[in-house]
Amino acid sequence: MSWKELVEHLKEIEVLESIAATLGWDEQTYMPKKAVTLRGSQMGLLAKLIHERRTDPRIESWLEGLDTSDPVQAACARNLGRLYRREKRVPPTIVEALAKARSEGFRAWLEAKARSDWGLFLPALDRLIRLVRERAQAIDPTRHPYEVLLEDYEPGITLDWLTQVFTRLKGELMPLIDEITKKPPFEAIDDPVPLPLQWQLSHRVAQALGFDFDGGRLDHSEHPFSTGQGYGDVRMTTHLKERDVLGGLGSTIHETGHALYEQGLPHELSGTTVREGASFGLHESQSRFWENIIARSKPFAIFLSRTMSELWKADCPARLRDPEAIHRAQNRVERTLIRTQADELTYNIHIIIRFEIEKALFEDALEAAEIPRVWNEKYQAYLGVVPPTVSQGPLQDVHWSEGLFGYFPSYTLGNIYAASLAKQMEVDIPSMWVDVENGDFSKILAWLRERIHQKGHIEETPSIIKQAVGER
Repeated sequence: MSWKELVEHLKEIEVLESIAATLGWDEQTYMPKKAVTLRGSQMGLLAKLIHERRTDPRIESWLEGLDTSDPVQAACARNLGRLYRREKRVPPTIVEALAKARSEGFRAWLEAKARSDWGLFLPALDRLIRLVRERAQAIDPTRHPYEVLLEDYEPGITLDWLTQVFTRLKGELMPLIDEITKKPPFEAIDDPVPLPLQWQLSHRVAQALGFDFDGGRLDHSEHPFSTGQGYGDVRMTTHLKERDVLGGLGSTIHETGHALYEQGLPHELSGTTVREGASFGLHESQSRFWENIIARSKPFAIFLSRTMSELWKADCPARLRDPEAIHRAQNRVERTLIRTQADELTYNIHIIIRFEIEKALFEDALEAAEIPRVWNEKYQAYLGVVPPTVSQGPLQDVHWSEGLFGYFPSYTLGNIYAASLAKQMEVDIPSMWVDVENGDFSKILAWLRERIHQKGHIEETPSIIKQAVGER
């Protein structure tokens, strides 16, 4: 039966992808620095093997034989059909070269960020941009290359639509930022807390939210991330700082949101393309929901102050025992340089800046060497701040070192989805905020499991969101 053969073929691809994900996690956590060339070769070979299986000529006949009256097979026809049409157009030489360039780019980015030297990263970045452009050109030479890249993360989203959304956001957010930042800001909390104590807190909170540590782990990396290798192996990292307890915990909570999604996917549907997130924007909605909607709320501040007092006892700073101080600090609005530490109000401006730079790069309106200058100009114009170093500017994010052009817009889409999910959840779970204050997140997670996680990629994101929240 062609369906059975296809499922076995796709399961083999999933195993290869899980191996690549494990190597990628190791590269950003424990891999020796001198192993970069070896890892590049390993990732290049894996990418080549995965590409060969994704473009196997048998897939076309398997797709034709699917029973589209069955919801799972219909979803597979849509998901795999799109991926197959894209992948078969990309020469294996580009696939392998891009995998190697990503590995080398990551190491170049690490060194450049540590030294705050854009020139150290520029050759690797130029190579990545060229290869990503070649890949987009191979997939569809008739479309804007950036729109082709967007489809990797947000199927169905057009560049024109996204440009309109971001133009409106920028136009309405910037006056609001101006108005609010004229007022005295809430006080930040920068009391020093030893990192071992913060690690205890991160583990405790992640577990309270529902993360299963028997099926995953939490480690350190320069840039926090999460990765789902498959059932029973979901890994996440965070980046903690001694004088930024709330910021570090926010990173942990953000990645926990991603990890909970991965742990909640319909793993029984492995090999069907349904056991995956429907889009990067929907994935981001899960991380942003927990990070912003839940963790910046007053009930969560009460839960958090109680947890830190119980966990750290006499070592807990006085301000971290005060829920009101935590709540104010968590909702501080400030024109800052770092995207991952931005408040809810200014965050999307950080994304819009990156979107505009990426779009210009793939319209040949900007060279990679000019990025630091343009970055500074946009930050001055939009947020009124200029980074003193490139490490606090265009080198702050890992994405470009991995060739992930077109990824950043997913964060803003995730914010929009998260807000809608939260409003509907308040209706469906009347005890929601009392539960949060008591440290009981089980009903919230169960709601997300039913409405989002368990659906996997059975439908496209707009449909999943509409079913979850109605016309909101």
